[in-house]
Amino acid sequence: MLKQRTLKQAISTTGVGLHSGDKVTLTLRPAAADTGIVFRRVDLPDMPAFRVAPHLVNDTRLCSALEANGARVATVEHLMSALAGLGVDNAQIDLDASEVPIVDGSAGPFVFLLQSAGIIEQPAAKRFVRIKKSIEVHDGDKWVRFDPHFGFKLDFVIDFNHPVFEHSGKHVTIDFADDNYIKEISRARTFGFMHEVEYLRSNGLARGGSLDNAIVLDEYRVLNGDGLRYSDEFAKHKMLDAIGDLYVLGHPLIGAYSAYKSGHAMNNQLLRDLLADPTAWEYISFDDAAQAPAAFRNPILSAPALNYA
Repeated sequence: MLKQRTLKQAISTTGVGLHSGDKVTLTLRPAAADTGIVFRRVDLPDMPAFRVAPHLVNDTRLCSALEANGARVATVEHLMSALAGLGVDNAQIDLDASEVPIVDGSAGPFVFLLQSAGIIEQPAAKRFVRIKKSIEVHDGDKWVRFDPHFGFKLDFVIDFNHPVFEHSGKHVTIDFADDNYIKEISRARTFGFMHEVEYLRSNGLARGGSLDNAIVLDEYRVLNGDGLRYSDEFAKHKMLDAIGDLYVLGHPLIGAYSAYKSGHAMNNQLLRDLLADPTAWEYISFDDAAQAPAAFRNPILSAPALNYA
């Protein structure tokens, strides 16, 4: 049987919210089988909690934010991406503020936390959402799409009118039957433009942003002294975001995702459109792990991975 997974023990870190600028402590805790990914606001009366789901996403301005039971949690996508990349099905995530810490702007630090806590199997079948037919969302020239595929692969194209992007890879394809999430995707950082900073901060966004937690570009170049971690880091970060946005579904996907200039809002709309069509998807588990897609049998995705560093 291909089994569900959770953490071996609790682990914590502190940081700041990218958009709020608030200090926050994050604690990742083990959870029972079939719990899913649950966020809990320990700073609020009665410590309200909720299990992630696409319909709880209520704000997609430069992040994915969820709200339920009087609790809001923003910028969940990097942590959700790490949970998906390491195949964690069940976890309780405690926060004492309204935003997940940005750390270095990638999923890498969350991968390190999960590995440090340890990941264990549970006596329950892992439950997947399998794409049965194509679903597509359009917004002008932007689009995002699900297609049936016995595995999990992603194809993402970005297009920004900026000199740096003329020399950076704009197209990334990852098939988790062969590719390693931790090595190929997890360290890609979020990015932004200096000319947008004043506008963003006046609208309550990017108050915690800095060269320590984002790639920052002026009109001509990358301002970070250490440069890029990947030659196509911008496109890979958009794919990292997409993996996290899709995992708000609460289960790993068996299917193919492709996108052109998509973002958090379109990714979430794709999930909502998928769930709204019961002929387009189904739940599936594997009593015989050998019958599961290689993307989930392969240690690259489904076993404890190499150290982030």
